[in-house]
Amino acid sequence: MPSTGPDPAPDANAGTGNAGTGRGRADRRRRGGPVATAVGVFGELLITGGLVLGLFVVYSLWWTNVIADRQADKRADKVRHNWAASKDGKGPGALDTGDGIGFLHVPAMKNGEVLVRRGTSTKVLNGGVAGYYTDPVKATLPTTDKTGNFALAAHRDGHGAKFHNIDKVEKGDPIVFETKDDWYVYKVFAILPETSKYNVKVLGSVPKQAGVKKPGHYITLTTCTPVYTSTYRYVVWGELVRVDKVDADRTPPKELD
Repeated sequence: MPSTGPDPAPDANAGTGNAGTGRGRADRRRRGGPVATAVGVFGELLITGGLVLGLFVVYSLWWTNVIADRQADKRADKVRHNWAASKDGKGPGALDTGDGIGFLHVPAMKNGEVLVRRGTSTKVLNGGVAGYYTDPVKATLPTTDKTGNFALAAHRDGHGAKFHNIDKVEKGDPIVFETKDDWYVYKVFAILPETSKYNVKVLGSVPKQAGVKKPGHYITLTTCTPVYTSTYRYVVWGELVRVDKVDADRTPPKELD
């Protein structure tokens, strides 16, 4: 018959093995706590640092291009407006060079027209333009008709990256500089893929490193190299082959077709 007595009292030692195991694990977790916490914090810092670095890269190589292109477009529109007004006898035209003196066209770079302004300071170039040198060497503007070197610089990456594809330029390629009244057509004759950033001889009125020995009408394009660095300079030289007058429709020279 089934027992009618009270239920047996629970064994005080029951489950002692499992409880001991749980306490052991808890102890190990407590002992490893500071290490685990430090590793976790370090991992979070790495992730945060990676995100910050990624955002900085996006800002440097994309967003600065957007801002610079907007600034350059506004200045370019103002330059062309002044040219048109001058043609109608209503504006300063070519005499007002604060926003730019003309436009550079290099078909091999596939970057459209590039506004050219005075100076090569960071402030100027960050505006998404090419700048002509005033220091340490003074560039000779083609509009003066004097022999010399029309030396220019622009960013390779970020802030418009107007000379990003300079490595696509080859000997024999055209470079065209557009002003209010003329198209100056140059032909590339020499390229220096890498030189010191302190090598100012490449900007000389007679750039002997390009292989020339006598005065002429030259153009020089300079930018940083390799890409995404500013360690060295990349240099392209061209020589003037002709000057075309701007017609009523501003028809580009055949080199820009």
